Amino acid sequence: MKMNMIIHVIIGIVSTCIVFASSQMMPPGFSLPAITHVERNWYVMSTDPIGAVVTRVHRDQTGTESVTYGLETSGPPTPFKIDPISGVVRVNDTLKDKENRSYSLWVTASDGTSIPQRTEVFATVTDNSGSRPNAPRPPPFAIPNYPNIPLVPKFPRPTERTTKTPVPFMSEITVPDRKIISNVTTTASSVKIDEPHEDKMVEQEETKRNVSEVPVKETPIGSDVPLTVIPLVAIGGLVAIVAAVIIFVWKKNNSKRKKPNKEDMISEETTINSKEEPRDEWEFPRHRLRIFNIVGEGAFGQVWRAQAIDIDGKKGEQTVAVKTLKENASEKEKTDLLQELTVMKNLGTHPNVVRLIGCCTEKEPTLVIMEFVSLGKLQQFLRDSRAERHYGNTHGGSQFLTSRDLTHFAFQVARGMDFLSSKGIIHRDLAARNVLITEERTCKVADFGFARDVADTHVYERKSDGRLPIRWMAPESLYDDIFSVKSDIWSFGVLLWEIVTLGSTPYPGLSAGDVMRKVREGHRLEKPEHCRRELYNIMYYCWEAEPTTRPDFKEVVNMLERLLCTEMDYIELERFPDHSYYNVQHLDGEKL
Repeated sequence: MKMNMIIHVIIGIVSTCIVFASSQMMPPGFSLPAITHVERNWYVMSTDPIGAVVTRVHRDQTGTESVTYGLETSGPPTPFKIDPISGVVRVNDTLKDKENRSYSLWVTASDGTSIPQRTEVFATVTDNSGSRPNAPRPPPFAIPNYPNIPLVPKFPRPTERTTKTPVPFMSEITVPDRKIISNVTTTASSVKIDEPHEDKMVEQEETKRNVSEVPVKETPIGSDVPLTVIPLVAIGGLVAIVAAVIIFVWKKNNSKRKKPNKEDMISEETTINSKEEPRDEWEFPRHRLRIFNIVGEGAFGQVWRAQAIDIDGKKGEQTVAVKTLKENASEKEKTDLLQELTVMKNLGTHPNVVRLIGCCTEKEPTLVIMEFVSLGKLQQFLRDSRAERHYGNTHGGSQFLTSRDLTHFAFQVARGMDFLSSKGIIHRDLAARNVLITEERTCKVADFGFARDVADTHVYERKSDGRLPIRWMAPESLYDDIFSVKSDIWSFGVLLWEIVTLGSTPYPGLSAGDVMRKVREGHRLEKPEHCRRELYNIMYYCWEAEPTTRPDFKEVVNMLERLLCTEMDYIELERFPDHSYYNVQHLDGEKL
């Protein structure tokens, strides 16, 4: 420890001398980059109209190239825009619904010849009173370290001799001819020379002594030596001193240190490894995400379509889905999102399970980056197909979805759930709204906000109250808060009923309380009249009152696969009824 302190002190001294020498030898054409002038905190009122001026960005002109300004953000779109030519920032969206919101942005300035400068700012929308909330502050400007920039003020060389000679360059001073009183202060980052006062200068003698006439042994040191040589000589001496001190301390420590045995080396290596925090391979730089539009939204969460640069081992831009929380989300919702992220990190990949690509967790808001599934939720896809294509007798057969398509959807979801259960995961919220579908009509299980890893116990007991989907829950989950793979099997049976009825609401015509009571009494969803008995038997098998008598997902996969191997249409879409109870029903209020 003492040796390290000594080395750090000596290195600091050496660095000081190097900076001083570099400042003397710096070429005169070097200049600092241009400075961008921008307010770091913007405040606007929610009553400000669209087009109101927020601030103006200005950059010092360093050449003939024109400067282009821009705004960037890693989060949702902001209600601001900047004129790329004038740098004027204006409001470009209504602020009435954005009171007390804060936005993190980057102001960019580029002249096309160098890397664009980016300055982080925070914009806050205040209420009508104009009071400013405790918004986050942007980090202070970092002062760049340019070690080669000359920091010593340069004095002009005299053009002609006068009675009182101006201050000369240090390399021109000869001790016998004149005497200058000056103060030189040296630090690790700058060298300052105080200009001598005229009263402290001694009058120059009438004629300057010819240096060649002075004997060599009488010439003062430094009379013909440039000032830059002096620091170099000092550096050489300090390097020698540093080497001597290091060798002395090293020998002293080695003389006292015993030779480590194998056990000590293993113990030391274990200690070092335990202190190093493993790097999260899923973490992705937030600034390489470009957010576009919302593709899904719930009470507390949102899913955005975004472009990610150089992600998932691929070069260039790639379309991804970014899941995050709204500003009104509670700590419970934040915990659920982090739990979903943890589950997905440990899953691995399967063609029927939505894949995690990355995440941004170093600061709020947390972003979960997933593969983008183009057609969205299976529930809405089924409902849209019913709205766009009539399945009644008067319209003939459907050209949009077939019985085999729907059976294959159920088969793919069962395969995805079989994979999850093999990994010790229970979903707890399996429903058509939490299954996504691609353009190739591949179904992928998604939304792991309620999912839990139960690889050891195989059972999860809910410890606290929360919002749960009553119409998809097994009796033991409704009344005893017990969740397992078998309760997911019950939910799959309800999901299969959703697929057969093209996204209809389970238990049509019943309230949430009636559903709980009837399920406990043994009531089950009725067979849709256009569904054949073979397929309905699989649903009913999933709804056994005793969890141990229900099938597992591997059995369900095999049963559905056998149906797919036949030529039979188990869902007779030409007989699809047009009953009113198939209408979409708002169920958010039913969640407990």
